Amino acid sequence: MRPSFHPRLVNGPFDDPGLFIPFLFEKRAILFDLGDIHSLSTRDILKVSHVFITHTHMDHFVGFDRLLRLFLGREKHLYLYGPEGILKNVEGKLGGYSWNLVEHYSHRFVLNVTEVHPEYLISQEYPCQNNFLPTRAPLKHPFNGVLIDEPALSVSGVRLDHKIPCLGFNIKERFHVNIMKDRVYGLGLEIGPWLREFKAALYNHKDLESKFEVRFGKKQAKKKEFVLGDLSNRIARKTPGQKVTYIADVVFSKANIAKIVSFAKDSDHLFIEAAFLEKHRDIARKKCHLTAYQAGRIAALAGVKQLTPFHFSPRYIDQGHLLREEAMGAFNSCKE
Repeated sequence: MRPSFHPRLVNGPFDDPGLFIPFLFEKRAILFDLGDIHSLSTRDILKVSHVFITHTHMDHFVGFDRLLRLFLGREKHLYLYGPEGILKNVEGKLGGYSWNLVEHYSHRFVLNVTEVHPEYLISQEYPCQNNFLPTRAPLKHPFNGVLIDEPALSVSGVRLDHKIPCLGFNIKERFHVNIMKDRVYGLGLEIGPWLREFKAALYNHKDLESKFEVRFGKKQAKKKEFVLGDLSNRIARKTPGQKVTYIADVVFSKANIAKIVSFAKDSDHLFIEAAFLEKHRDIARKKCHLTAYQAGRIAALAGVKQLTPFHFSPRYIDQGHLLREEAMGAFNSCKE
């Protein structure tokens, strides 16, 4: 199975945290956390449609300015989600610049920000051409744990404790559509953008008896027509979708453990902070972080398939292998 999501950490384990998740066959990606993002190419950053911020400590939010700089003057809506206070934080960032020339921009960039509370969401729009000043009152919506809900995927959030509210996130695919390339070529077709439309038709539960036109070749000049259900049977196979979970900056407490284990349950991949070694667990608790052992234990309790520990304390700058070994040792031993 070729996965739809290809998550990768933005930086090394000792640098600012962040997870970049591009989507297969789409010029789209999402970000979990927004620390230093200079290691990402401009091309990759411009694919980002949604950003999810765990909390606004500097190492999780300092990349906001670079993101904003690259989106200025572009025809795009960018959606940003964060914990209580994120609207004030974003407005503070925007208020630090002069915007007297943006009204002349021909492209309309809009920043959409949603603040996540335990039982509700508060959303606000900041249009570039209005000097990033809101044009309406904030909107309030009920919150049931799901932040975005699309035909192909959903992104959920959970409120955790880092001495301040800190969000955890996961992205789940409804189901995965595996494309069998040899069968595509066997029908005289080519791999191309039409596959995105084909998958969208399946995710949207379009009538399988309906006609589906495939356009391909140079400038999509060639075309062939199929019955959607027949084409699906010939070139595709449905399998369970991926689930990727991201947890950063939490204290090891009964409440947090219970929430994380439930939230990350059966994830294909868990990215979780592992700031300190277990022998320094008192320091970890004081700083409201996890040890590598605790991270591995949580991953095992959640039954995840793959574990990536990250966000290591700089005190171990030449000993990253010890943190990885401790996390993976706890993960593997607790599963047995």
